[in-house]
Amino acid sequence: MHSIDDVRQILLAEVADSQIPRDVLKSKELKGLYSKIASIDPSERAAFGKAVNELKNDIEVAINARESALEDAAVVALDVTAPWDINSKLPDLLPTEQGSQHPLTTELEVVIDIFTRMGFEAVESRQIDDDFHMFGALNFPENHPARDGYDTFRTEEGFIPPAHTSTMQHRVLKDGKAKLEAGGQIAAISYGRVFRNEDVDATHEHTFYQCEGVFVSESATLGDMLGTLRSFFEAYYGQELKIKTQPAYFPFVEPGLEFAIEKPASLGGKPGEWLEMLGCGMIHPNVLSAAGIDPSKYQGFAWGGGVDRLVMLKYGIEDLRHFESGKLQFLRKF
Repeated sequence: MHSIDDVRQILLAEVADSQIPRDVLKSKELKGLYSKIASIDPSERAAFGKAVNELKNDIEVAINARESALEDAAVVALDVTAPWDINSKLPDLLPTEQGSQHPLTTELEVVIDIFTRMGFEAVESRQIDDDFHMFGALNFPENHPARDGYDTFRTEEGFIPPAHTSTMQHRVLKDGKAKLEAGGQIAAISYGRVFRNEDVDATHEHTFYQCEGVFVSESATLGDMLGTLRSFFEAYYGQELKIKTQPAYFPFVEPGLEFAIEKPASLGGKPGEWLEMLGCGMIHPNVLSAAGIDPSKYQGFAWGGGVDRLVMLKYGIEDLRHFESGKLQFLRKF
């Protein structure tokens, strides 16, 4: 009969070499030690039994370590971008197709190019912001429904993934104040992703793109705004367009308007068929004051609208969800 120390060495060696290490607990050496307990002198029996149990515990610790090592060795690194799985034969020729820009990225660059050629500075929006820039600086009242969780996402710390690119307006106004007071003007667009607590369907997404514009001077008028927007849409769609507006309420402009274009014939439109494209208006005096700009001396206009919808109309895309789907069949069209 082997001693406890001998059995320890034998079993630890077996665990280290075994592919099924837990079977070592069934070894004849360990069973022999347990069967020996009954024949041990009663005065030594307790100490011997304790030593055997400690041996078994040591073996189990070694078994757990060995099993973990075997599991780690069995893990195969997978390339999730590869167009075949681990059990497939590698193709004779690997695919060499090049990727391309997403249609939203391409068209956003077109939008930015048009406005920068018109003299507007382009500023990228933020992915996370605070309540002041999102609502407070834009004249939203405390009980405005847009502040509620059913419309706007919030983090546990109270930060907000912006629901509109207007979150940049206060910063644009403050940064441009010195230029304004030196006799110049503020002319900037902000662009980027925005996030809304929306039920996703063919015309609604929780994540989409917006572009907002701000212009401030001593003499800015609604007529200037309408001319600016009309020029943009005609440049973007490449044809002359009719426009119209109707009153609307937005906390950060007064008066507020909804801006529409007559649906171009190239997009399947008919005379008298209008498309609402964005919200706009003269910047509210409270918004100018919040940025330290004197509303009695300066005035301006602002607008904001979705980029996704521009692209849908331009290319006849029927479902907004295609943009976020990652489907190559759709993306290859661009």
